[in-house]
Amino acid sequence: MSLTSTVADGAQVVTVNAQRIDAAMAIQFKEDMRTETETGAQRVILDLSSVEFIDSSGLGAIVAAMKQLGKDRKLDLAGLTPMVDKVFRLTRMDTVFDLYATLQDALDPEHAAN
Repeated sequence: MSLTSTVADGAQVVTVNAQRIDAAMAIQFKEDMRTETETGAQRVILDLSSVEFIDSSGLGAIVAAMKQLGKDRKLDLAGLTPMVDKVFRLTRMDTVFDLYATLQDALDPEHAAN
């Protein structure tokens, strides 16, 4: 699992450089997210624009990453492809995470959720 991290507009942006987050990658994803986000901004944006497929294990890994951040930090999701977006909406995870069509939308204060 390849993750890259940058800081933009006071938020830490973690980009997933893989086409899938599935059972085969979920454990590595959680470990990599923990490493990337151990310290950092209050707001973490997970850029999923390269991810074409996610299964329940991948969904669970993203929820686990959110919980690892703790109560004082926030995880938002950006750049969901249509298939990944559908999974989040079907499982009602869109009520847990703020979803943004693009990374730019997530960084734009006018689009940012309160």
